[in-house]
Amino acid sequence: MNWNWYLIPIQGSIPQTFQIPLAGGNYVLTFKWNNMLEGGWVMDLGDADTGDVLCGSIPLICGCNLLAGLEYLGIGGLFVVQTNGLPDAVPTFTNLGIDSNLYFLTAA
Repeated sequence: MNWNWYLIPIQGSIPQTFQIPLAGGNYVLTFKWNNMLEGGWVMDLGDADTGDVLCGSIPLICGCNLLAGLEYLGIGGLFVVQTNGLPDAVPTFTNLGIDSNLYFLTAA
């Protein structure tokens, strides 16, 4: 299957929340850093129109569909994290949005 890849504009080193249109819906993405052993970046996904949180604390793990098992939400795509040069390297506090990026994929 072919995919359309869309880069999600994240800045590393700071927690952030922003609204973004994806696959015909309006969503709110919130990114937080868990500074602990086995911690890392997590994402909350919300519906911008209703204010509802659809899924919280999704760990930004490389090489997998971050919405696996959540197809019933009807987002219309999937999220994938990849790191430049080392596709499966975990995003660090400082390289998210620089060397390690979050993409939204839709079927082409």
